[in-house]
Amino acid sequence: MQNVDQYYPASGRVILHVDMNAFYCSVHEAEDPDQYKGKATAVAGSVELRRGIIVTCSYAARRLGISTGMQVQKALRICPSLLLIKPNFHLYRKYSNAFMQIAYSYTPLLEAVSIDECYLDITGSRQFGTPLEIAEAIQRRIMEELGLPCSIGIAPNKLLAKIASDLKKPSGISILRLRDVPGILWDKPCNEMFGIGSKTAEKLRKLGIYSIGQLAAADERMLVEHFGVMGSWLKRAGNGIDHGVVNPEREQSKSIGHTTTLPSDVVGLAEARPILLNLSDQVARRLRKQGLVASGVQLTIRTPDMKTITRSRQLETPTESAEDIYKTACDQFARHWKGDKPVRLLGVTLQGLTPKEDSAIQLDLFNYERQPKKESLNQTMDMLRNKFGENAVLTAGMLSDSHSARLRNHKERGTSLQKDNLHKVDPAEE
Repeated sequence: MQNVDQYYPASGRVILHVDMNAFYCSVHEAEDPDQYKGKATAVAGSVELRRGIIVTCSYAARRLGISTGMQVQKALRICPSLLLIKPNFHLYRKYSNAFMQIAYSYTPLLEAVSIDECYLDITGSRQFGTPLEIAEAIQRRIMEELGLPCSIGIAPNKLLAKIASDLKKPSGISILRLRDVPGILWDKPCNEMFGIGSKTAEKLRKLGIYSIGQLAAADERMLVEHFGVMGSWLKRAGNGIDHGVVNPEREQSKSIGHTTTLPSDVVGLAEARPILLNLSDQVARRLRKQGLVASGVQLTIRTPDMKTITRSRQLETPTESAEDIYKTACDQFARHWKGDKPVRLLGVTLQGLTPKEDSAIQLDLFNYERQPKKESLNQTMDMLRNKFGENAVLTAGMLSDSHSARLRNHKERGTSLQKDNLHKVDPAEE
């Protein structure tokens, strides 16, 4: 019998990154294998109108050249037999909780970072075997119990574990040690390093830094001069060093956002209003559910040619009210967007979140008198909608647009991740 202890470091950690493969499509395949197994499929925002964009696609579709973010019409030209599937976010959350429950059974140190991926610190889990045996067991159980493929990275830190999980897809397991970094990573371009986007990579190229190896060898002071505190992180990342810990605690959300890709272009504030109203209603609901108030509102707009702008505004007083959020979002739209320019995606994000009980809300006399009534009304509406569904109590403005109604449908609402739902590893949540 092998000595398991020799596979764990005397000091240091063992981190797994579990990354579900083509998660949304894989969930539909698991639910209905006769219809979807092994076929070119794509989850898309607007199946009926053959518009919108691909949210994700199966590996069979990817082999044909279809990719996430591609317009549905283009994808259908590439593959006319592509099977388009309407999103079902209720189902995705159910499967997300289920696979995280499996992972959680091997360590309580689980950090969910999105609906389809999580980090595990298994340093203290040697009773379950070697790190490779634990990874194999998790991968096998997720496939056997849920019918879902996943890739797993094994490494001494979160950064390398994340990179390792990308090395073999789908259904791979990869080990990436610090001593492996020069041979595996250093010849790759900087934008292949997790955490380095296209703009940072372009800025690095202007400094003569093209590869991860060159980044690892770069002068840290020079990097700090050009990138601020991120310069030190870039230097460490190039060398595979990451001091971040797996944090299983549910942190207070830094922001609460909701975006939706529209089935057809919206032009002008009048057409945008019902969508902004329902987006504001949904983020306000989630804000109140966490007992928070927001001091800022960000509006996101994306054009049909996929250009994205964001505009933020600080509120005079923190709020939990959909009415306040909606008014600010409309003001931002009117101020920053020309009425005749089409919009493909809209989003509302709440920022500057603080616990309601810690927030001293300054109100004028008029609002002071109205506030208890507004809070009581919100509580009553939330209670009714929790019990009878999102459509139980609506304002008139929410009824005027068929797409907006989808934002209240727990199966269809949004193509964005709702991180505040993730940290409950409770299969009964849904």
